[in-house]
Amino acid sequence: MTNYPNMLAPLDLGFTTLKNRVLMGSMHTGLEETKDWNRVAEFYAERARGEVALMVTGGIGPNLEGSVLPGAAMMTTDKDVENHAIVTQRVHDNGGKIAMQILHAGRYAYGPMCVAPSPVKSPISPFPPAELDEEGIEKQISDIVNCATLAQKAGYDGVEIMGSEGYFLNQFLVIHTNKREDRWGGSYENRMRLPVEVVRRVREAVGTDFIIIYRLSMIDLVPNGSTFDEVVQLAKAIEAAGATIINTGIGWHEARIPTIATSVPRAAFAWVTKKLMGQVSIPVITSNRINTPEVAEEVLSTGCADMVSMARPMLADAHFVAKAMAGKADHIAPCIACNQACLDHTFSGKLSSCLVNPRACAETELVVEPSGVVKSVAVVGAGPAGLAAAMTARERGHAVTLIDRASEIGGQLNMAKQVPGKEEFWGLVDWFRTMVDDMGVDVRLETEATVEMLSGFDEVIIATGVLPRDPEIPGQDGANVHSYIDVLRKNAVPGKRVAVIGAGGIGFDVSEFLVHEGESPTENLPEWMTEWGVTDPAEHRGGLAPEGPQPEAPARAVTLLQRKAEKHGKRLGKTTGWIHRSALKMKDVEFVGGVNYERIDEQGLHVSFGEARENPTLIEVDDIVMCAGQIPARGLAEALDAAGVSHHIIGGADVAAELDAKRAIDQGTRLAATL
Repeated sequence: MTNYPNMLAPLDLGFTTLKNRVLMGSMHTGLEETKDWNRVAEFYAERARGEVALMVTGGIGPNLEGSVLPGAAMMTTDKDVENHAIVTQRVHDNGGKIAMQILHAGRYAYGPMCVAPSPVKSPISPFPPAELDEEGIEKQISDIVNCATLAQKAGYDGVEIMGSEGYFLNQFLVIHTNKREDRWGGSYENRMRLPVEVVRRVREAVGTDFIIIYRLSMIDLVPNGSTFDEVVQLAKAIEAAGATIINTGIGWHEARIPTIATSVPRAAFAWVTKKLMGQVSIPVITSNRINTPEVAEEVLSTGCADMVSMARPMLADAHFVAKAMAGKADHIAPCIACNQACLDHTFSGKLSSCLVNPRACAETELVVEPSGVVKSVAVVGAGPAGLAAAMTARERGHAVTLIDRASEIGGQLNMAKQVPGKEEFWGLVDWFRTMVDDMGVDVRLETEATVEMLSGFDEVIIATGVLPRDPEIPGQDGANVHSYIDVLRKNAVPGKRVAVIGAGGIGFDVSEFLVHEGESPTENLPEWMTEWGVTDPAEHRGGLAPEGPQPEAPARAVTLLQRKAEKHGKRLGKTTGWIHRSALKMKDVEFVGGVNYERIDEQGLHVSFGEARENPTLIEVDDIVMCAGQIPARGLAEALDAAGVSHHIIGGADVAAELDAKRAIDQGTRLAATL
């Protein structure tokens, strides 16, 4: 008897059967663009070995004008077939099934050749699209059909036609982007003509025994988006045209509502998919923020969908399904939805990976193999860098001792998990604890590492983290001044008016912590929807509440200050920075930049502006919280240097600037892989 009877049940598609109800959703990793097809094949093969039922590739362009970027992967020639056949063969050899996503970006294509139903420029691209005429529309249909037939020739089990997230086919559906008055515009029957025709023509070309997934936008989250009646009308027409499965798309890329970031509640949009259940007879997949077997099982058992899509969780742990099958769900490395190594990399033109699992998309490059010589390894510091190093060294067969002066593992993760919207960090720390225990790492907490203690080990790794930087502000030793550490550990409780010094990641986190009281909206879906202005698309077009975001009143009046005269949060995550800025602005946080910190007294914080220190101003607050950066904690490393004891330094102890867990975990893993 399995713990996850619905998730692990097979799904009969008639001509083929999927072995369980888990789809690895499409992710643009950048792997296909490397043209290292062995590396691409190994990425997907590893997930096939992990027992996922069906995988969908990152978006593959059907032609130049539809490609997301110049140089992006396309499927247009027999040479492409030859390359992709390497991938499909490897997946099939490992017991998996794989579909290729056909992605026509339309006006989202980042290039001057982009095309669209109407010449309406996207807010996320500098290139105005050309309006297609009848001949141009026929070319796009033919190219998508050609792409599908080539995918079939390459050995794919199916294709996913991307019709959501504001891409090309989605652009035809809504009056927001379709201003046409011919047979491709105007009435909804006309506006939905293109996606239906694409599915019909693809089915005609590939025959009956080939999976066609249609990714349908269930809630657009943009002005003048689809109503839910239109969603149902389209879904029925897509089924009649020959689709095998309908997959859920949530929100356009330009939507000003977060849909997959860590602050979004788990399974936040499963209710939208559930509204479609029973309206069509083909299987329906739900998606977005489903990251544990328990959440997947709950979604399926309550009738929200026939299948679940999990994309980033398969980066975090390729063996997600296999571990669930084996009763080892607590061993699944959790996706914390941080976007730092996946989407942030994608939108920065870098290869995707995963904060929790640096081997994601690096399966052939970052190889963790048994060591020929077993060594005794001491790791000092049980934060992300030290934990990653300890686990990787132990996986390779070394005898590992992990030492930390704190009473629990996790380092700064234990502060991050206190921030509303970062509840996933609780699970990450729990997973680290489970793994070091299960692997047999000798964990010594509440222990101060010394030179004498470490001198007997074959390898010493220093991961002692960071210390708060001293901003040296006159009066900072007053009772109304606190470190971010004391605030997040709840050793200090600031008053109702607070100045936060430093607008980096920690300053934003502390501000978020200070403006919330009680239950986090991330743990309360109705409250989260109200806060961001999300409603039922059956009631309002696109699922946007007409009154807009309605956040709860802030628990405190917060002023967030920085020395730099630039946009607050400029260096936050590329795909999440706007969310953090919006969340604080909704809570009336005041952003002040270009300041000099003159002094602190009982009245509050005295500042001036610019190099000339002009406009002296008193910011009247009850308390001031210091988030003014960090410096490496290198005291032990320096003592080891003085004693001539060889050692390695990783994480914040190595470089504190722009510190994040992504870099720390990657560095710890890579070092331990070479010992």
